[in-house]
Amino acid sequence: MFVRTQSHGSRTYLLIVDNKRVDGKVMQRVLFRLGRLDQLLARGQLDSLIQSLGRFSEKLSVLGAHAQGDSIATRSARIGPALLFERLWQACSIGKVLTTLLADRRFEFSVERAIFLTVLHRLFAPGSDRAAEKWKDDYEIEGVADLELHHLYRAMAWLGEVLAEDQQDGATPFSPRTNKDLIEEELFARRRDLFSDLDIVFFDTTSIYFEGQGGETIGQHGHSKDHRPDLKQMVVGMVLDRNGNPVCSELWPGNTADVKSLVPIVERLRNRFGIGSVAIVADRGMISAETLAEIERRKWSYILGVRMRSSTEAKAVVAHAGRYAEVHAKSDKRNDPSPLKVKEVWVEDARRYVVCVNEDQAAKDRHDREAVVAALRNALRQGDKSLAGNKGYRKYLRAAGKQFAVDEDKIEEEARYDGKWVLTTNMDLPPAEVALRYKQLWMVEDVFRSMKSLLDTRPIYHKCDETIRGHVFCSFLALLLRKKLEDRLARKEWKLEWADVIRDLGNIVEMEVAINGKGYVFRGQTPGVAGKVFQACGVALPPTLRVC
Repeated sequence: MFVRTQSHGSRTYLLIVDNKRVDGKVMQRVLFRLGRLDQLLARGQLDSLIQSLGRFSEKLSVLGAHAQGDSIATRSARIGPALLFERLWQACSIGKVLTTLLADRRFEFSVERAIFLTVLHRLFAPGSDRAAEKWKDDYEIEGVADLELHHLYRAMAWLGEVLAEDQQDGATPFSPRTNKDLIEEELFARRRDLFSDLDIVFFDTTSIYFEGQGGETIGQHGHSKDHRPDLKQMVVGMVLDRNGNPVCSELWPGNTADVKSLVPIVERLRNRFGIGSVAIVADRGMISAETLAEIERRKWSYILGVRMRSSTEAKAVVAHAGRYAEVHAKSDKRNDPSPLKVKEVWVEDARRYVVCVNEDQAAKDRHDREAVVAALRNALRQGDKSLAGNKGYRKYLRAAGKQFAVDEDKIEEEARYDGKWVLTTNMDLPPAEVALRYKQLWMVEDVFRSMKSLLDTRPIYHKCDETIRGHVFCSFLALLLRKKLEDRLARKEWKLEWADVIRDLGNIVEMEVAINGKGYVFRGQTPGVAGKVFQACGVALPPTLRVC
């Protein structure tokens, strides 16, 4: 039954009709003619009719009373974040793993809920644990209402708590095994039953600095990738599988060189996850002659980036004659992969290299260099003092007596490397496959950008090693949830901006009101992309109105 209009000449009439099936066809039947629409509106009869009918619909009555200001709001909360990520938290089995490991511990609060709160806060409003305690007051999150700041600190300390001596098998020389390692291993074991083994892993590191003491042992002065050599730091390593899923994170003191961490981390992976054979994909910063020799001695498979400018052999490889094979053609379509060409080079029939070229990157490198050199030539005409403070000029300068001049040979040498990178491998994969595998390593770089910018793990103010480990591990869990959500969106072929997802989920609000002594809960509209996110994850939104 519904209302429709019917026009006769210049006049419009309002009818109550219903649908009836006659001889297999749907026919409309007029139940009642309400009259001319203009007259009903002019006399206010239509409003009176709707108001009268509304008495028989509790939902319309409540909404009407609320619109007229006859309700009293008693509580409001944002429900989107917890509603959505609680489902993903359980889908990843994080809650079950934590509950199992905590079964023999007697905390007077829920450590699992404290960790969930910290992870959720890290996703939506990155900041300290102190900020998380206050942030939760505006959100509807099951089981966190009574949590206080010291509970969050104790939960972080439990994550980073060092295991007993008999559980230290496989620890690296730089860090002990802790509870967070047990969690990573169990999460991987559960996922391993559904997905593939760790036959290929991607590994990279970054540094994260401290404001303050930097723990008892973790915070040390070292080469800072954040350009803060004045502050203590730690090194964070991340391992991803071939599908981009975070497998584990590792923490070392800030004075640990990248090249010293590769072999121990792979050995630890083999011990922790029961891997028979593994292929390592790592960046050029991870490799040294000593590291490579040790990897080959252990007969591990690898695809490693090569420092082109500092290696005589790599320079010869770049200059080696040979035809490139096209992997991806240049395309103007936005979603097409970047152009890629590869060629295979063997040195003394002993070491295999793959030279890769991206034409788009080559054009950018050439344009950037020409801009720097043009500015340098102009600066030289103004005198040597104009060169002060510009690090970009140094590469292309040479001393010419008492003055400086442009180093033309250096410009020509740099042009050879435009858009190129060199890989070395002992695997039997085709050159194109080697290049594509290495390009997947950039997933790790994206993870670190997420960890540092979106999740804002730095700076860290914790003073104890245990709480520092827990603090960083919560970022790892947040990345795990984000990857789970992105996978579900990808199955729907929906490409949504992460900032839009976080904003719109955070703007779903419920408000509790009292009308005539009875309580009701209103759910606000579903803004932006939030509806698609809930649909992709199979999570149902609460009704617009319900009695509480």
